[in-house]
Amino acid sequence: MEEDFLLLNPGPVPVTDEVAAAMDEPMVSHRSAAFEAVYERAQDGLDYIFEESTLDGTSTATAGGGTTLLLNGTATMGMEAAVANLVGDGGHVVALVNGKFGRRFARIAERYADVTRVEVPWGESIPLADVSAAVTDDTDVVTMVHNETSTGLLNPAAGVGRIASEHDARFVLDGVTSIGGDVFCLDAWNVDIAVTDAQKALAAPPGISAMYVTEEVEADLDGESAPFYEDLDWHLRKADSHQTPFTSAVPLFRAMAVAVEDIVEETMPARITRHRTQAAAFRAGFTAMGLELFADAQDATVLSNTVTAVSLPDPVRGDDADAFFDGVAERNVSISGGQAHLGGTIFRVSNMGGLPDSAILRGVRTVGEAMDDAGVEVDVDAGVAAARNELDVAEPASADD
Repeated sequence: MEEDFLLLNPGPVPVTDEVAAAMDEPMVSHRSAAFEAVYERAQDGLDYIFEESTLDGTSTATAGGGTTLLLNGTATMGMEAAVANLVGDGGHVVALVNGKFGRRFARIAERYADVTRVEVPWGESIPLADVSAAVTDDTDVVTMVHNETSTGLLNPAAGVGRIASEHDARFVLDGVTSIGGDVFCLDAWNVDIAVTDAQKALAAPPGISAMYVTEEVEADLDGESAPFYEDLDWHLRKADSHQTPFTSAVPLFRAMAVAVEDIVEETMPARITRHRTQAAAFRAGFTAMGLELFADAQDATVLSNTVTAVSLPDPVRGDDADAFFDGVAERNVSISGGQAHLGGTIFRVSNMGGLPDSAILRGVRTVGEAMDDAGVEVDVDAGVAAARNELDVAEPASADD
């Protein structure tokens, strides 16, 4: 009997039936009281997530407070809005790049300012000494991807935020695949603007995103320098009445409201612990069966707790990778390959959202069986056992028990 489809891609991630059902409710005007109530629910839940993302449940919000905005676009819109509203002609941005999304942030910034890249090969750690050398008193903004989805690295937000603060530069942090799934400390990391996306650890449908703008940075925003659609001054004014400046994606906002309320109910400490445990299970499972993790975490950089990147062994590398990915798909599971030049060299799995532990075990087993089918010798049983041990999940009873 075929198992149900399992989505293990690093976004979009599975959504609950309740989240999906919220999109089917009757349409209302985006200028109605009914929609304003939806926006407020989503905003309240996101406030909790942005401000309480620690393991001990203490607030990470800045002392001056801030505003959560919901945007009618994915997080790339939020990344551009942050840069475009903070720098103009002659401005200076330091952009950290060690993967696809760090590179995207740099490319966005290059449309608005002079950019200094602190860049290392994808999957390698960015030395804080290099960041310190690049950021000067003339730097306006420092951009970084917290959790680099393309490689499975968690970059050193605390150290980079400290360096930016020492030079009075604004720190804009992409938390797309960390916010809602891992520790994220606005205050301790000196974050001025944080950006996240619906379809990642928040476990909502793709199409909208969210941004936290600290009160201190609001005075630095210049909406006139930004694209018309991304004027953050305008977005902040409309957020006061729980609206967006333009027509809102009503069904997606409803789904977001339900998704973040689920997170509030689970609590961020419990959610962070679950994500970290499941990521450890993926890593333990893949390495126990004989595979190698891709990313190289050094110094203050660590491996991601929401995305795991694994190197493809030679028999299924390059043009031969299809044999492995076809084997995974035949088992009704979806995972991701590498992006750009990493295509054919790695595969990536996600544990973002609300996956049960059984999904992690199935993912490990599926990868092992697909490797076997493609001619790669791996120890599937050892991999599943190692993952099960991390999850502390008992082995199912056999039919003879």
